[in-house]
Amino acid sequence: METTEKMSNGTKLILVWTIIFGLMFGFLPVFFKGQTFERLHIFLFNLCAGGTIILNFTEKGKPALLFFCGALIYAIFAFFEYYLASILIALILFVIVERVRIKKFSFFPYIFFKNSAKVSEKFHHASLLCLSIGLLISAFAILDSQYLKWVNSPKLTLNTFFLGFSFPLSLITFFAVFSFIPEDTNKFVNFLKNFCFWALNLGVIIFFAFILFEIPYLELFISIVLLCSVGIVFYLHLKFGENIQQKYILISGILFLFLTAITGIIYILYYLSFEPFDHKVILKLHAVYSLYGWNLSGLIIIVRFNEFPLSFNMKKALFIHWLTVGIIAPFGYYYELFGIIALILYSIFLYSVFFNDNNYTKK
Repeated sequence: METTEKMSNGTKLILVWTIIFGLMFGFLPVFFKGQTFERLHIFLFNLCAGGTIILNFTEKGKPALLFFCGALIYAIFAFFEYYLASILIALILFVIVERVRIKKFSFFPYIFFKNSAKVSEKFHHASLLCLSIGLLISAFAILDSQYLKWVNSPKLTLNTFFLGFSFPLSLITFFAVFSFIPEDTNKFVNFLKNFCFWALNLGVIIFFAFILFEIPYLELFISIVLLCSVGIVFYLHLKFGENIQQKYILISGILFLFLTAITGIIYILYYLSFEPFDHKVILKLHAVYSLYGWNLSGLIIIVRFNEFPLSFNMKKALFIHWLTVGIIAPFGYYYELFGIIALILYSIFLYSVFFNDNNYTKK
């Protein structure tokens, strides 16, 4: 276990409201035509809530608090296009994350290359490293797109990093998945676990490079490789994962990840067909399934890591999660009523999984 200290209810409440406001800003353009709140929508979830949860899980105390305050300021400055201030805040956040990462692990990620090291720990270190690198690259992206104009790529902008900051959350979710797969002396199982670590990390990095250089055929190839890697993770989790509450929450999360991968592949196929299509619909589905489905499943585990088993009806909670994220929330981007219903159901779901006590009643 990473820590024995539980997260306070006050901290949980702040994070829950941050997530709820993030989703709310995603629906606001329906009510305020012509306005966009995309940066607040994504950054509140990915950076403010998600980044803080990762930091808090690694080292409780001032670093996580400072990171949350800084990330919130960064999100607001980026929204109002105060770019020089955004760059400065991003660099400060980078230093905070690096301090925590080096204290917990090391400056150079030696653990990545040790077969004897736990794969879950590799994902934890990778999550922190990805978060700090993402902050550094986002600062450069703002600097280049707004001032320097060195890189001749329309993709290298702050908007490219809307979902880029979701990757650290995805990695910490993989940490959760592999934390509940017991250490095994079976060499083939260990090989598969390490293969998944490298395939998922390098795959996403290469995929991002192909996006920057706009090479859709290679994007499609890497997307299929990533989908196969997720399939292996799902197999390992089903076959070897401990039969506890966390397993079923993560099964639900991995199913959301499959939908994320499939919608991504569909988007690329449509793009390659050169047929006109509303790409925003597919991208919305892709983002919703990734952020509020897959990543949130992992964050639930991380926030309550030492509090399981929990006294909530898991089947009902997961049903609400799928009803909200899988069906209602995507319509909320286009219809006011669906947005309102999604926010209500999402609030109920978040309260049930973040605040129910840990007196086990029913799996």
